[in-house]
Order: sequence, then C-alpha cells, then structure tokens
Amino acid sequence: MVAANWKLNGSAELCREFASNLISPDDVDICLFPTSIHLATLSAMCNGSVVATGAQNVYFEVSGAYTGEISATMVAELGAEFVLVGHSERRTIFGETDSEIARKFEIIMEAGLTPVLCIGETLEERESEMAVDIVQRQLHAVEKTWDHPAFLQTLIAYEPVWAIGTGHAATPEMAQEMHATIRKTLFSISSECGQKIRILYGGSVKEENAKALYAKEDIDGFLVGGASLDVKEFNQICNAVVS
Repeated sequence: MVAANWKLNGSAELCREFASNLISPDDVDICLFPTSIHLATLSAMCNGSVVATGAQNVYFEVSGAYTGEISATMVAELGAEFVLVGHSERRTIFGETDSEIARKFEIIMEAGLTPVLCIGETLEERESEMAVDIVQRQLHAVEKTWDHPAFLQTLIAYEPVWAIGTGHAATPEMAQEMHATIRKTLFSISSECGQKIRILYGGSVKEENAKALYAKEDIDGFLVGGASLDVKEFNQICNAVVS
C-alpha cells in the first residue's frame, strides 16, 4: 500500500488533479487522506475506482456535543475506508494519549473502517535508546482490540518522528530494523497477525529513496506526507513498489 497524508493542505483543485492524473499500478493499494473538508469531494471523485480514501482523524464518540469533531460513522457514510489514528502530530501537538488513541482505534473498527495505527519515536527517545520500548508501548496500547474480527485488516505505519517533515529519512537499514521489531511483536500476538498485517514506513519518503526502502523485507509500503501533494512525484513513489 502507498498512502498519501495531505495533513492541513489541499484544495478542491488538488482533489481534481489527483482524480484525473493518479496512476494506480497493478497489485498496489492506494489510499488518499485529505482534510475532512475535502473528504466528501475526493471520495465522490474516487467512487468506482480502485483508489481508496480515508480520514486523517476521528473523535472517539459516535455523536454528541463535540463541536468541530467528526465521527467514524460519518466517515463511513462518505464511502471512505480508512482512518489514520495515533499520528505523531496528534500525539504531540494535540496531546492525544495512548488511551484516547486506543478508544479511537476501537471505534474505527466498530464503524467498519480500517485503522492505520501510526507509531514512532522522537529524536530524544531514540538517542536515549528507548525507541523500541516506545513503539511497543504504542502498539500494545490497542491490545484489547487484538481479538476483534477486523484486527487483521489493520495497517501499522512506523514513522520516526525525527524524520517527519525534516527532510531526513531513516536509512533503509534503520527502517528495516524497527519494522522487523514491529513484525516480531505482531507474531507474538499470532502468526496470522505477523503474516497479514502490513507495516508501512513514513518519514520524508520521496521518489529518490522509495525504491531502496521498499526493497527491505518488512516494509510493505509507505505513508507519504509532503511528497504526496505532487501527483507526479506520488505516482513515482507508487511505481517504486512494483519496479
């Protein structure tokens, strides 16, 4: 899978540009995560195509007096299929805790959507040799959902926080090392989890480094940030996972 996280960027014109020019190689799942404002527009444009859409965030309640929030059921009504949960910017900027992320994770699955659980360490945590502990803690925070029938459809996105938007990606070897750790953790849940759950890499993924990263055994695709705002470059990243 190659996924595009547009973050707080995009426009109706960008939606049209992607709908018209996005190339979908065989055997590559593609998902676009626009802002909630543009999700309905993009989902309608992608209806009938092989390109999926998703929300960048949902609230952990289905309805209520929560001004400004959107629910997982609302996202499902638009025809979207995925939701990002636990992104580092949600954790650090908006203060989302492991328990809140776990609640969102569960409600996303209950709405019939697929959560993309984002996990990763900060530079301070890596330099303190806490990276593995942090990533495993974030993964185990959703442990109570592991026996949910939809859990095997979950995607994991490993994003070293120090490599997001900095232009400094982890080397393919560094990324593979953490992906292998995550894979081992999934196998500890069950062999089926270890085999079926896809682990994406995110963190300054570009056309130039996509092929080398994807060549690693435990990297199953990408969650692309800044480079996903350029449909031509995004197409090249998609092609890198098949060429």
